[in-house]
Amino acid sequence: MGKAAALCSGSTRGLVSLLSAVPCLACHELPGSGRRAMSNEAAAGAGSRGGGGGGGGSAGTAPAAPGSDTYKGWLFKWTNYLKGYQRRWFVLSNGLLSYYRTQAEMAHTCRGTINLSTAHIDTEDSCNIVLSNGGRTYHLKANSEVERQRWVTALELAKAKAIRMRNNQSDDSGDEEPASQSDKSELHGTLKTLSSKLEDLSTCNDLIAKHGAALQRSLSELENLKLPAESGEKIKAVNERATLFRITSNAMINACRDFLDLAETHSRKWQRALQYEREQRIRLEETIEQLAKQHNSLERACRGAPGSAGSTGTAKGSVQSSKGEASDEDEETEYFDAMEDAPAFITVTADPKHHRRSGSNLSGASEGHPEDWNLEDSVFESSNQSSYNESCKDLLPKKRRRTRIPDKPNYSLNLWSIMKNCIGKELSKIPMPVNFNEPLSMLQRLTEDLEYHELLDKAVKCESSTEQMCFVAAFSVSSYSTTVHRTAKPFNPLLGETYELDRLEEFGFRSLCEQVSHHPPAAAHHVFSKRGWTLWQEITIASKFRGKYLSIMPLGAIHLEFHSSGNHYVWRKVTSTVHNIIVGKLWIDQSGEIEIVNHKSKDKCQLKFTPYSYFSRDVPRKVTGVVSDADGKAHYVMSGTWDEKMECSKIVHSSHGSTSSEGKQKTVYQTLSPKVLWKKYPLPENAENMYFFSDLALTLNEPEERVAPTDSRLRPDQRLMESGRWDEANVEKQRLEEKQRAVRRRREAEAVEALEEGKDYEGYIPLWFERKVDPVTGELICAYKGGYWEAKDKQDWSVCPDIF
Repeated sequence: MGKAAALCSGSTRGLVSLLSAVPCLACHELPGSGRRAMSNEAAAGAGSRGGGGGGGGSAGTAPAAPGSDTYKGWLFKWTNYLKGYQRRWFVLSNGLLSYYRTQAEMAHTCRGTINLSTAHIDTEDSCNIVLSNGGRTYHLKANSEVERQRWVTALELAKAKAIRMRNNQSDDSGDEEPASQSDKSELHGTLKTLSSKLEDLSTCNDLIAKHGAALQRSLSELENLKLPAESGEKIKAVNERATLFRITSNAMINACRDFLDLAETHSRKWQRALQYEREQRIRLEETIEQLAKQHNSLERACRGAPGSAGSTGTAKGSVQSSKGEASDEDEETEYFDAMEDAPAFITVTADPKHHRRSGSNLSGASEGHPEDWNLEDSVFESSNQSSYNESCKDLLPKKRRRTRIPDKPNYSLNLWSIMKNCIGKELSKIPMPVNFNEPLSMLQRLTEDLEYHELLDKAVKCESSTEQMCFVAAFSVSSYSTTVHRTAKPFNPLLGETYELDRLEEFGFRSLCEQVSHHPPAAAHHVFSKRGWTLWQEITIASKFRGKYLSIMPLGAIHLEFHSSGNHYVWRKVTSTVHNIIVGKLWIDQSGEIEIVNHKSKDKCQLKFTPYSYFSRDVPRKVTGVVSDADGKAHYVMSGTWDEKMECSKIVHSSHGSTSSEGKQKTVYQTLSPKVLWKKYPLPENAENMYFFSDLALTLNEPEERVAPTDSRLRPDQRLMESGRWDEANVEKQRLEEKQRAVRRRREAEAVEALEEGKDYEGYIPLWFERKVDPVTGELICAYKGGYWEAKDKQDWSVCPDIF
């Protein structure tokens, strides 16, 4: 009997509670119901609390319903140093913690949400709670320690459940289903629970069969007994087996009851979920229908505006019929916001087939032909990412480059303790430890602009200057794609420091950078490609620390010339801003405008980098622009984001609409479907532990032979930091900076001495660049004078100073 009882009580998960909670068949109390009732009472008690708000009145938390995961209440949230802690209404539901300014806002406006499945929960003191998840951190405060503990308990339970749901979701097959990810996780967990109950039923069935067979054998033996003495022992055994049989039967009945209750409960849930999905689908269809009607009304208003009504009002299939039905062309329209500092415009994406049908009747500011957007003939067709990948495979490097660097050490340092005395100073004059750096110099970061050099290789093949401008515009945007996670500061180059990137045999170009000035810091860059283009620039970095954010303003023009056509493009970089210098996770944004000018054909491209706004409905990091010729006729619309991709749409018709409330003239561009010109390469594996370096950035500091002794790869403090020896790197960095200061003091003394003697003092003369007036912009720039690659072939570095 002991072995049978042990088998009965420990056979499968959950069977112990089944056997211990069922005294007889007449008991209808479900196993674990007492625990559920207790947990519900605890949840209700934890969810119901009193608390003072900002106004001093009662601010009770809404109690959770029995079996509900929702927890609500007032907490104080840290906002900023001016307003301090502010009273906010928090709602914990389905593993997400959201907050609102008032309870009434729950119906329409959520101020913020944090996912607890990947969040870290910490307590600072008796009343404070700190929640952090990636770039979002909440500093919360409760009215009392008891209240704080209730919230921490609820948060921990919600986090544990969210993690379980996420793990269950990862085991899903990934088939396409209309349900959301949370619904999939809940369904998967339900199926696992039902499977567990089925296992319990199977185990109980086996035990019933086993004990039933033993009971039958005992009864058979009892019938064959002749001696009364033996009958007593057999009868005792029969009673024991009958007891075990009864217990097992009760357990199986309760397991069946649990199974049926679960099936019934989740059946109702599935029915409600199905009904909800149907209602959502109907609501979505109605919303889309309303949007389509709004789009059609907007297009009719634009086409019917003064200056364009006469030319477009009679276009077949382009206006709404008398019954209010939209044409096929109108049903496929798409609208985008316009740039602020340029004439406002709206982009309408139309079907080329529909446009061909009515294109002969369209007129306006500019027109194009859809057949020009030919998939076979257009150079844009080969510009998508898959074609890039194929071309990269054809250009596999002959030399094997490294694919990883040592992981970044986890050293903590208080940034504010260093920066608080530096407000308003020039960043290049602030002594900074390597803890805030990445193991690359500014010269190497400048070379990273060439990561998507294939765009320029494709631009060479363009026959039209406006098509070529589109690729140049995409290239100018692509240089910012590596900055989205790169908030660390590159090393300031020493005066005379150089960096070469020789990829002539692999990718067809050679790049050379040199630090030509220290205060203000300026770097000259020259790239020659044997595939038909040359790029050069001189960039001076002006940066200011404003207490809460850091502004980085690159000064100087970038020149790009194509050898065969002679097209000469010039543009300037936008401002970069690093936010959350004091509190929160650092993040970077790009804002401003880029004007790219072809000084041969006078074509122009205006690109606008929209700054991030919490209240904006635009896509974050949005970039928009228009490519126009010398006469101002628009040919292409550029759109995308600076961290992901850029697309180009050919304009087939444009018309002037009505004047906006701001007094700006709106232009409606009707375009063909967009084509992807550039798409960001994915980051390598483990990039988060390697300073978020791209594949190219990982190779920039790779040691190479035959480079100049002033090359950034040979800088000792940078090499020590890359190896993870940060303490030694700080010492070496201080030595190099002091050595550079001594050289500068010597030059200043020489300049004073020459002035006293009435002689001219030239100052520092760059090694491989010379100053001259740029014939295009009229500015004084440093241009490559030649000699570096010849010196490398001869290994004659006698002109190089000892800077390391």
